[in-house]
Amino acid sequence: MTTALITGATAGIGAAFARRLAADGHNLVLVARDTHRLREQATELHDRHGIEAEVLTADLSLDEGIAAVEARLADRRQAVDLLVNNAGFGNKGQFLDVSMADELTMLKVHCEAVLRLTSAAAAGMRERGRGGVVNVASVAAFVPRGTYGASKAWVVQFTQGVAKDLAGSGVRMMALCPGFVRTEFHQRAGMGTGSIPGWMWLDADKLVAAALADLARGKQVSVPDARYKALMGLVKVTPRGLLGGVTSKTGRKYGPR
Repeated sequence: MTTALITGATAGIGAAFARRLAADGHNLVLVARDTHRLREQATELHDRHGIEAEVLTADLSLDEGIAAVEARLADRRQAVDLLVNNAGFGNKGQFLDVSMADELTMLKVHCEAVLRLTSAAAAGMRERGRGGVVNVASVAAFVPRGTYGASKAWVVQFTQGVAKDLAGSGVRMMALCPGFVRTEFHQRAGMGTGSIPGWMWLDADKLVAAALADLARGKQVSVPDARYKALMGLVKVTPRGLLGGVTSKTGRKYGPR
């Protein structure tokens, strides 16, 4: 039986990955900051699907938290076959309205943690000749808007670069780029969602199903939903200056989780 490790596993897209992978018969390593929620989730998934669900409490904004997950990924005796780097958050406010400490924390979680955990997982996967890494980015990666979008653009570029370097190794790399998803993400960031049209909201479980199908097909970048595929097609042909003006009206609400 294969094992998947999911960061940010207790809510939103991470929880949807946990539900789907458990239903498909994968053992899980669930990573988040809240031990109580992790244990409740692990018990529920074990009882419902008969899989083993390991709990790993870690704060990926801290070196010790990242190191703890790195160590689990590097454990050859309990190999991880699929890594889902999902942990992340949004900051409310435009640039200079957000403290530098919060900006740096975002880069720690969105970039440094993704870099280190991908490296820790991919090394063993390459040795075994199989495995997969899903790095959750965002459609915000494709528009010029703030630190959040910049960090997610880094995730996309990083994932594509690693995929090229690992081509032929049996290790699949994919950046997942969702749009607005009905999760706790915006509430946690203190962001309003009233201005977002209903048609732009995605269901987390359907999103995960599409993402896993894209991973199986070997896609390096997944934009799971026809609506957002069409929007990203428009983004490609829209002048960057105009995009900047449009996205500035939304603050930092481009958050997938």
